Amino acid sequence: MRMRPLTALRLAAIVTMLAGCDQPPSHDALFPLAAGHRWTYRVLTRADDGSIERESLTLRTLGTESPAALGGRAAWRRRSDSGVDYWLRADAVGIYRVASKNDLEADARPDPAPRFVLKAPYAVGTQWQATTTAYLLTRRNAFPREIRHTHPSVTMSYQIEAVDVPVDTAAGLFTHCLRVRGTASVHLYADPASGWRDLPLTTIEWYCPGVGLVRLERSEPAASAFLSGGTRTLELEAWE
Repeated sequence: MRMRPLTALRLAAIVTMLAGCDQPPSHDALFPLAAGHRWTYRVLTRADDGSIERESLTLRTLGTESPAALGGRAAWRRRSDSGVDYWLRADAVGIYRVASKNDLEADARPDPAPRFVLKAPYAVGTQWQATTTAYLLTRRNAFPREIRHTHPSVTMSYQIEAVDVPVDTAAGLFTHCLRVRGTASVHLYADPASGWRDLPLTTIEWYCPGVGLVRLERSEPAASAFLSGGTRTLELEAWE
């Protein structure tokens, strides 16, 4: 089974941040925004049927811009090689996305409200919410197969659950990292035996000082005759 393209992942919330001058802001140590950075991730998707898909994802920081869609206010721009651009800001309240654009759109599309990637204070217990969707859940024999088409906006609750953890990746061992857990559920008809169920969506993210996101784990189990789910892992393999 083939999984959905990476353009859809909460990489929409994983790749995001700041406004201001040409110097990097002091608030973005856990998610660098200044121009010239580049991250390459190994992406591994495992479906419920046992199939495995391996991909690569590269993100770049392009510097500050002042798009008309943002009223001329500056924001830091990030671009994914999957064809999506993000404009972000960082300040005392946290790191948040303010607009996005895919290659089919002519202009940046402002977010209705700032979409937090990380919310301050960066301490255990800090919470926030942002929208997500089901990136891995699909229907086995119904149309549309992708659950994200019928449930495009699901509220996910995030919480910082650790602030000083080590993370071992293909790019090396990182220390003093912050771990965030996001939880949500989507209400779906699972099968005649189970009926309607709340299926869990879980994301765990690790952010490390000076580097940013080094690992992400997404889980969308189905355990259903009518639905299929899976897991996806992003692991940093190179950065500059």
